[in-house]
Amino acid sequence: MAGTSSFDITSTVDAQEVKNAVEQTTKELGQRFDFKGSRANVEFDDKEGLRVEADDDYKLTAVLDILKSKCVKRGVSLKALIHGKIEPALGGAVRQRITIQNGIADDKAKAIAKSVRENKFKAQAQIQGDVVRVQSKSRDELQAVIAFLKAQDFGIDMQFVNYR
Repeated sequence: MAGTSSFDITSTVDAQEVKNAVEQTTKELGQRFDFKGSRANVEFDDKEGLRVEADDDYKLTAVLDILKSKCVKRGVSLKALIHGKIEPALGGAVRQRITIQNGIADDKAKAIAKSVRENKFKAQAQIQGDVVRVQSKSRDELQAVIAFLKAQDFGIDMQFVNYR
């Protein structure tokens, strides 16, 4: 077992699962009595993310609750959904944009790498674009790093992939 072992830390969301959650939310909005005749809807765009629109703040909150529950059931982490501010729309309606996080931002990647270095692991963390690669000669050390990072909260959804 010569050489080094490594794994990558990423933050990705399956767009098809988000699309399915949006479709399930739209279907439930059409069936619920309290949303009959309202303009509540959710739209998904691969580039821009989600756009949620409703008649008022109360209905917007209800739509977001339905969307969040559908995302959780589909395996989409709620940490990957970045909520924008609530904006007024035509006719007294309100809307909110939700961007979907793909990749790790530079500041979060630096915090992850710094956390690995500060805790005296015998491992090196390198930032490679929107991925953080952790390398070590010991697989047990990599397991310890994964356990440590899972216990931390960096405010993002992390996946540990390419473990070799």
